[in-house]
Amino acid sequence: MRILDRTAVASTLQPGNHPYLNGAWTPLHEEVTAIDLDVIEGAIPNDIDGVYLRNTENQVHQPLGRYHPFDGDGMIHQIDFRGGKASYRNRFVRTHCFEEEAAAGQSLWGGLADRAGTSLRSGYGAHGSLKDSSSTDIIVHAGKAISTFYQCGAGWQLDPETLAQLGPAPWVPEDGISAHPKVDEATGELMFFNYSKRAPHMHYGVVDRAGKLAHYVPFPLPGPRLPHDMCFSEHWSILNDLPVFWDAELLKRDVHAARLHEGVPARFGLIPRHGSPEEIRWFEAAPTYVLHFLNAYEEGDEVVMDGYFQEEPTPPPLPDPDGYGQLRAYVDEHSFRSKLHRWRFNLADDSTREERLDDRILEFGMINQRVAGRRHRYVYSTTSKPGWFLFNGFVKHDLETGRSWEVMLEDGRYASEAPFAPRSGAVDEDDGYLVSFVIDENRGTSECILIDCKRFADGPVCRIALPHKICSGTHAHWAERSALGG
Repeated sequence: MRILDRTAVASTLQPGNHPYLNGAWTPLHEEVTAIDLDVIEGAIPNDIDGVYLRNTENQVHQPLGRYHPFDGDGMIHQIDFRGGKASYRNRFVRTHCFEEEAAAGQSLWGGLADRAGTSLRSGYGAHGSLKDSSSTDIIVHAGKAISTFYQCGAGWQLDPETLAQLGPAPWVPEDGISAHPKVDEATGELMFFNYSKRAPHMHYGVVDRAGKLAHYVPFPLPGPRLPHDMCFSEHWSILNDLPVFWDAELLKRDVHAARLHEGVPARFGLIPRHGSPEEIRWFEAAPTYVLHFLNAYEEGDEVVMDGYFQEEPTPPPLPDPDGYGQLRAYVDEHSFRSKLHRWRFNLADDSTREERLDDRILEFGMINQRVAGRRHRYVYSTTSKPGWFLFNGFVKHDLETGRSWEVMLEDGRYASEAPFAPRSGAVDEDDGYLVSFVIDENRGTSECILIDCKRFADGPVCRIALPHKICSGTHAHWAERSALGG
């Protein structure tokens, strides 16, 4: 491994006992570029060509209040595979909030768990008092990587190969974009949504393959909601109105307390991809909250959608002597009990059918994005450590045969969200690799692993050393070489 550069970013963060500022969640404050990475085990395949991008939360300055892991400053980690070799780099996302706090030498905004009035400056997004940390999701569209913030931010662009900062996406509307815009590789279009406390409370839009805003319409909701993800099929985009949202009475006092509203169903709104608000079709379903959807496709009169159904969306606090019990429960999959689930929306009779696809605790799933919006056969989910927001394994599902395979990491090793990277020249849907960064708390190191999805149960076929221990985080993305550079 050759280090080309290593730069430290000034931090005022103090030592403490916060569960999400220590261990695998210890923030990283250096930016590195390294080439010719060392292989720990196996060999880097010659038939993988593209970049894996991972967004993470790395708090730079001492929090003003009670830190939440989603408050941390966005940092993109990238590994580039080409010709049987790999290089690595990581960079903070230089949002306006990052730059303002760097200039001030301190935190200027409170976080998700803080009371009203904590922030020292006006905030951003649906909440209104948070910083746009751009630390949630990362995708590639029109040749640019786009980093996003879960409560609606500017959408910050980077060069996906060099991670050079390209500023906010010019097409993003006034209310920003939520995390999880979706790209249809068949058309090159990007679908997105945003939400706010102002009527109509949500909008939906489409960006064309050249990066120009092509469609933007209201998507009216009954009041402020907290949608996190969306889905799309070949002809429909699917947004949601779920019964977990801010308590309306507390919101009048500027208290942002999300709760499950008993007796309120989940609703899913289907809109033609370039449709108008009058064309929205609403379908009711069992009450739940859904963090992430996998894919949707059309089958006869039905639109079929897969995702992760939460059985306990607002769980009770976990035991914690330091007072972090509620925070820990709300980010613990074993507390909110997320299960692989299928919804079927019948366009002929307006009915909804649901079925559970697996009763294991699973989340943060991926498919081969070449089939996004079309029928998929294979799903790759993560498993998690009970009581923690830490991934400790993967499950591959064959939805046609019902078979599944597991890869579990040894204790103390924690994975990242693992997108599917098609093998060069692949024809089969599962002919490719899962790519993931692994944090090894036992050794104080990090690495990248590749799992051959044709031989899934064999586990990693390659392990590649990274130049430093990274911080855990949320989402990742794979972009083939053909998608880079426009």
